[in-house]
Amino acid sequence: ENWILITSDKDFGEKIFRERYPHRGVIFMRLENERSFVKIAVLQKLLGNYSQQLPNQFVVITETMARFARLI
Repeated sequence: ENWILITSDKDFGEKIFRERYPHRGVIFMRLENERSFVKIAVLQKLLGNYSQQLPNQFVVITETMARFARLI
């Protein structure tokens, strides 16, 4: 599929970095507050600032930052 996965599951990092699992993009949410309205606000901010850079990337987001992880 040609979808970007949004997850809070750490196992996806393992699959992508260690097992070299193919993907079209992963957004890994490391939030202290996992309420729905917080998730929506964080994703809206990410999409507003970085939507063109998300495909084929592994992105870690928190309430205050977004980090694009380097895949080696």
